[in-house]
Amino acid sequence: MLTLPIYVAAALAEIAGCFSVWAWWRQGASALWLLPGLASLVLFAWLLSLSDADYAGRAYAAYGGVYIVASLAWLWAVEHRLPDRWDLLGAALCLAGAGIILLAPRGG
Repeated sequence: MLTLPIYVAAALAEIAGCFSVWAWWRQGASALWLLPGLASLVLFAWLLSLSDADYAGRAYAAYGGVYIVASLAWLWAVEHRLPDRWDLLGAALCLAGAGIILLAPRGG
């Protein structure tokens, strides 16, 4: 199944794009940060459209769990803040929910 790697790549692209705005707006980085950020957000949207899900809403809902886990990885790897046990518990619950949404057997 290619969906999980697509969701992980989409999450990294979305977080990077949003972080470019954060860095510009909140941390005083150059407005030039917005250019790769915009490209990253376009990449995110394209990647998410490659999902195997039958419906966009279901793809986006399932992606949400992966996004949360990737955001906490970003918190740790880029912002050097270790997620606490509540972050990890919440992420595990969201990832379980995403799995149910994406993988549940559905009748035709």
